[in-house]
Amino acid sequence: MKLAPRMIQSMEILQLPLMALEERIEQELAANPVLERKESDYEQPDLTPVAGVPQEVVKTAEGDRGEPPTPEAEKSDISDREIEAFMKDQADFGFLNRGQKSRGAGERDAKMDAMANTAARGLSLQEQLTEQWDLVETDPKIHRTGYILIDWVGDDGYIRDPLETIAQQLPTDLTIEDLQRTLPIMQERMEPVGICSRNLQECLLLQIDAWERDKDLDLTVPRVLVQNHLHDLEMNRLPQIAKKTGFTIDQINHGKEFLKHLNARPGKLLGETRAPRVTPDAIVDRDEETGEYSVRLTDEYAPKLYINEIYKRMAKTKSVDGKTREFIANNIRNARWLIESIEQRRNTLLRVLKVVVEAQKEFLDHGPQHMKPLPMIGVADQLGIHVGTVSRAVAEKYVQTPRGIFPLRMFFTGGTENADGEAMSWDAIKAKLGEIIDNEDKNNPLSDDEIVIKLKEMGIELARRTVAKYRKIANIPPARRRKVF
Repeated sequence: MKLAPRMIQSMEILQLPLMALEERIEQELAANPVLERKESDYEQPDLTPVAGVPQEVVKTAEGDRGEPPTPEAEKSDISDREIEAFMKDQADFGFLNRGQKSRGAGERDAKMDAMANTAARGLSLQEQLTEQWDLVETDPKIHRTGYILIDWVGDDGYIRDPLETIAQQLPTDLTIEDLQRTLPIMQERMEPVGICSRNLQECLLLQIDAWERDKDLDLTVPRVLVQNHLHDLEMNRLPQIAKKTGFTIDQINHGKEFLKHLNARPGKLLGETRAPRVTPDAIVDRDEETGEYSVRLTDEYAPKLYINEIYKRMAKTKSVDGKTREFIANNIRNARWLIESIEQRRNTLLRVLKVVVEAQKEFLDHGPQHMKPLPMIGVADQLGIHVGTVSRAVAEKYVQTPRGIFPLRMFFTGGTENADGEAMSWDAIKAKLGEIIDNEDKNNPLSDDEIVIKLKEMGIELARRTVAKYRKIANIPPARRRKVF
């Protein structure tokens, strides 16, 4: 039971990606007065080859971190007089009993600095539409109705609820007729074109109208396709469309190409769509001359921690009152747990990376079709740790390789054997499937049964339903929708 909090903290630290770890360290620095940050450059460990595999990972663990000198080595003999002077220098020494560090008048607050340097939140879709509607000159009643309709616009820019439903929640002096009068004005005067549409067809037609008006183009074919044959177009039934409309296949294909210029989700152009920031926890480098791989963690800029030596002495000095000594001792214990947990995280992550790079060297050399099966339980057995530890070590972590940045979890996959007895991961099989479809005759695309035969010729035995499942996962349409006319 005494070990439980320490074990829990260790598991939590192990699971954190780099940016979350840095945030956790900043929180601990602010909350724990005995914990200090070592302000010095990080010394990179030596990168040494792995036996049997050309320098794919660094030696994992102990002694290669280049830790800063310990405070004990710098100053191990602190007198009681120095402790007393230290205590007198604290204008607000009561922080020891509150668990938070006092700041001098001129000291900068790191958290406040971080908040000040954080980009302001962008305006939401509704806020941007409201700003636009503020500038529209129209009847006051229509203006009021417009603000109500803006609240019903979804993230994709559509008003999908029926006007009858919206009318039930209008103030008593507004009616559904006001909604019907207001909506076309909003669609005409607000940007991007297509905003406030009620369905895909209306959205595309509004954009076609704008292109014809602004570019003076003849868009008869795209208009007819959207008005009358949108489902047939989706199902790639071009001969049927040609038969019904009298258009040639070439005209229909040109119309399809034009529709690619239109935006089916205009709201996404306004809404706050920041891509999540990905910071790799490790980098795999390749030596171009030798073909050898090396791996390093990207934690060189994370704060380096140590325990303040004066507080260590205070915890053992009888002239300091008992409550203060107990408070300091608890914080020293928590600081040690944190430092040990961070180091354990680093060692575990490097050990797991070593196995990953050893197992996936062919992927690094040749690409996705050469991904090997790598179950987590096998890695756990190889390292002599629990499979849950491996799972936490790879959770939400990213690794930068010569082939791009990938989630570390991606390298852990099941698989099967081909006809030659070679292990192939499911991701490698999916890549083979994609290659077959990329190289097919688009005038006569392969059915799922034909893809099964192609895979069998490569020594890969898969059922038709498995091929169909993988095709759907990769967002590859069936043969009839891949056909080019």
